[in-house]
Amino acid sequence: MNTLFLQVKNFFKEPRYKQMREVFWFVVITLAIHYSYRFWANTLNYWPIQAWMNELQQTMAGWIFTQSTWLDQHVLHISYQSSGQMIQFGNGSRIAINSSCAGDKQILQFLLLLLIYPGSWKHKSWYIPLGMLVIYCTNLLRIVLVSTVAVNIPKWLVVAHDTVLRGMFYAVIFFLWLIWVRVINSKEVNP
Repeated sequence: MNTLFLQVKNFFKEPRYKQMREVFWFVVITLAIHYSYRFWANTLNYWPIQAWMNELQQTMAGWIFTQSTWLDQHVLHISYQSSGQMIQFGNGSRIAINSSCAGDKQILQFLLLLLIYPGSWKHKSWYIPLGMLVIYCTNLLRIVLVSTVAVNIPKWLVVAHDTVLRGMFYAVIFFLWLIWVRVINSKEVNP
């Protein structure tokens, strides 16, 4: 037990573990935000701003629907029929763009991560909005890729949507955080 305690103590004290500690804190903060959001959404139903959150999600899902179908049609030349925000492709596969496709959770995760993480407010004031825009565009790309999978390899639609493309969000958030820690915030710490 003593050795385990010493190893943990060394991990949090020794300079050689600094990068690993940073990744550790990224994971801890990201998981805490993820599960707190889930609890807030599923148990508390977005209390005390339920109406505002529902409106935000519907609006963002509408933007994603409009922009992704435009890209499908005009850039990828994918034909489809739509009813509401349900898209049906020529091969019979369908996708629905609903409030869970809005990307608000991931944008909020990035926002909170950067607000919690140390750094200059001068840099946060431009980097946070830029990162939020990058995450929004990532979500748009995700929906377009879901459409592409639905048209070309529909048997992989669930795997692509639930695993691969959802993981893309976390990879982008990690990459944005890495830029913050290694490039932008490091200039403040080590001028």
